[in-house]
This record gives sequence, C-alpha cells and structure tokens, in this order.
Amino acid sequence: MPFNAGDKVLIVSCEDDPRAAGRTGRIIDEVPPGPLTQGRWTVGGIAFWIAPVLAHAHELRRL
Repeated sequence: MPFNAGDKVLIVSCEDDPRAAGRTGRIIDEVPPGPLTQGRWTVGGIAFWIAPVLAHAHELRRL
C-alpha cells in the first residue's frame, strides 16, 4: 500500500517502538522506502515522548 508524505495513519502495531501502537501519526517519507529502512515507512508526530518510528505498510492504516 503506497503512502504519500503527510498522510495521516493509524499505527496498528510497531516492531520499532511498541508504545506507538494504537496512536496516529503522519508519513514523513517523500519517496517509497528502500533497502536502508528495510522497506519500512517513517511515521512522525506520534507523541512528544515518542520519536519518529519505522513501520511496515501492514502495520499502518491510512485515516
């Protein structure tokens, strides 16, 4: 599922930081993820105490 920068998403689950699960954030990536992030999308704006996380497309749901 391709996302665009700025898309608001629900983080259904997150291997990178389980505290992010159940929260919403925004896609930061301007281009589809590649090998450097192992195909994971960067999601930011989750909470003040949670840094941007990397999440697979199946862990995210567009809002």
